[in-house]
Amino acid sequence: MTEEPETAEQLAAFPESWERCLAVVAHPDDLEYGAAAAIAGWVDRGAEVSYLLVTRGEAGIDGMAPADCAPLREREQRESAAVVGVSSVEFLDGYPDGVIEYGTALRRDIAAAIRRHRPELVLTLNHRETFGGTFWNTPDHRAVGLATLDAVGDAGNRWIFPELTERGLQPWDGVRWVAVAASPRPTHAVDVTDGLEKGVRSLLAHRAYIEGLTDEDPESYARAFLTGNAEAASLRFGGRPAAVFEVFPR
Repeated sequence: MTEEPETAEQLAAFPESWERCLAVVAHPDDLEYGAAAAIAGWVDRGAEVSYLLVTRGEAGIDGMAPADCAPLREREQRESAAVVGVSSVEFLDGYPDGVIEYGTALRRDIAAAIRRHRPELVLTLNHRETFGGTFWNTPDHRAVGLATLDAVGDAGNRWIFPELTERGLQPWDGVRWVAVAASPRPTHAVDVTDGLEKGVRSLLAHRAYIEGLTDEDPESYARAFLTGNAEAASLRFGGRPAAVFEVFPR
């Protein structure tokens, strides 16, 4: 399977007529590499945003054993979410970091969360094979992203996973958009002029992860990465610094 090349077309403004968002990603830090700056702006305008993490990122720091890493990364994620005003942060159990498999169990658990939170917008991370060009995407990102896209439909169908209805989780067919962060095929953008600084601080909350990832100064690393991407996106969004998403309307 090959990826379609990214075009230079201008990006559309992100939909704003929604009040509740559920963000579903594989690891702590997945949202902070761009999406959190947009989330900061959404929360500031009064939207309700909740996070669902499939793992605790326990395999993410080479020099730290998973048993020690998991509680550290969970704490960093909660602190990171608080920076952008998100207080609802949930973690699934039973999905080891690095070896998440796409399947009905994962779809069911995500569909259950969608039924609980009843969002109009669901946000996830890139489900495609690459991040564009030669940057291969990880199996966890692909599995969770694809399962999230499918779980949106599952959440609205009472005959799929009827055990959820038996648990009191009534079908929810109110998701109007699914937005995919870090997609190589972005269609929409969010102006992050006001949210970018919170986005930088949100990424910096993952200090232990960043220090395990690079020898660069964490603040310089986070600021350069996020501002560089926002400025690059501005070329397709009227000169405004932006976070970009591939948006699937429903």
